[in-house]
Amino acid sequence: MTVSIEVRNESTRRGMHRRDVLERIAVRVLEGEGVADDIELSVLFCDDPFIAELNRRYRKKKGPTDVLSFAQEEDTAVGGARALGDIVISLETVERFCEADPARMRGEVRLLFCHGLLHLLGNDHADAAGKKRMLELQQRYLGIDSDAAWHAEKRR
Repeated sequence: MTVSIEVRNESTRRGMHRRDVLERIAVRVLEGEGVADDIELSVLFCDDPFIAELNRRYRKKKGPTDVLSFAQEEDTAVGGARALGDIVISLETVERFCEADPARMRGEVRLLFCHGLLHLLGNDHADAAGKKRMLELQQRYLGIDSDAAWHAEKRR
């Protein structure tokens, strides 16, 4: 299995992610979830106005959120790889949540990327069982404790 990640940063914030780190997380998650296909996905880093518009348009919710995932609707292959979908992360929301602490922000980006990828693989947290599963998976794949793996006020 190979993972190809297209990363675009449209945010004014810089230095909050490394492609190689995102790729390692993706491989860990995909292998752990039994995905053997070559995978392609995209990650867009943005600021609050952009993600707020996506949140309004696709979730009918007002205001920004930290992460959104958009699964590929059809089973499409790009150059032999299965296109999994898109993850959008607001670095402005990350900055606010982490009180502009760069180390915390990088950790939060890793968490949100993992969270978004789990959504692309069909996981959800609409009920207590789904939330428990997402929490456990995030802990396992990121090697973090439950407090770091879930922000109750952020994951509605």
